[in-house]
Amino acid sequence: MLNLVFVVLLALAFDYLNGFHDAANSIATVVSTRVLSPRAAVAWAAFFNFVAFLVFSTHVAGNIAKGVDSHVVTLPLVAAGLLGAIVWDLFTWWWGLPTSSSHALLGGIAGAAVVARGTQTGSVMAGLRALDASFFGQTALFIVLSPLIGAVLGFGSMALVMALFGKRAPRVVDARFRRLQLVSAALYSLGHGGNDAQKTMGIIVMALVSYGVVKTGGAGHAPAIPLWVVLACQTAMGLGTLTGGWRIVRTMGMKITKLQPVGGFCAETSGAATLFLATALGIPVSTTHTITGAIVGVGSVRKLTAVRWGVAGRIVWAWVLTVPGAAAISALTELALVSFGVDAR
Repeated sequence: MLNLVFVVLLALAFDYLNGFHDAANSIATVVSTRVLSPRAAVAWAAFFNFVAFLVFSTHVAGNIAKGVDSHVVTLPLVAAGLLGAIVWDLFTWWWGLPTSSSHALLGGIAGAAVVARGTQTGSVMAGLRALDASFFGQTALFIVLSPLIGAVLGFGSMALVMALFGKRAPRVVDARFRRLQLVSAALYSLGHGGNDAQKTMGIIVMALVSYGVVKTGGAGHAPAIPLWVVLACQTAMGLGTLTGGWRIVRTMGMKITKLQPVGGFCAETSGAATLFLATALGIPVSTTHTITGAIVGVGSVRKLTAVRWGVAGRIVWAWVLTVPGAAAISALTELALVSFGVDAR
């Protein structure tokens, strides 16, 4: 039981770090446009991160919980996956790169699962067959689609706003969208809490299933998500957001492109729409990828040179390396735990 408690606490630590690391996604635009102070912005975001469970179902969490073959899943495997994601998040936070905590987590779990030895594989590594190909395939597809959808919506919404308000006095437009950006920031934080916190819920349920505390959902069905898991994960993410990751805020809100309140509103609304769609479909997406794409789309409306493509390119490289980087760390951790004879129970 102590091993299970440790894994649950480790998962909540990752969830806290996810909120800390990804706070920039929710507040970068509203801070950079000076609509809210940093302190007020993180409080605003944290509140809507927490209440997201009242709006969204746990479809994403259920899909993650069944994403790895139950015959392969053990507590050391879950711990190794979480440690891979945590180490990767800490590295990228230190470098100030807005990488995806979500993809770090999924890469970590996948890396540990591939090298694991389950009850049906004996001494042989499980390999890729341990993974739900459909689930991980959809997730891989949305690594590309989520920033593209965000960029297209960001570009379209910004172009529409400019067409409607372009001839009005900048002071009037700015005042109006400063108020509207409070709404868009709330919507984006709601989408962030709804999609990202569910990833940790799924991982905790995966651990509970491996320990026999929660029953599997049967062939092709996701296990039920206990209410205490939902509340614990939403709380951990909200607390993480309260502490904020200011290195990444500067990259997201100030280095990619210069935003005014109207641009911040369009970016956040476009990002929120993308997250709402993905969460309804039960697909875990990167909130980092989504808001970055939306910011690039908004900035591109004025002129392509308004986007600092060097910074954007550095971010993309960090995205590309996230899944294999976290997977490699977790795979090595899983092999180390097994070699030291760590008991699955």
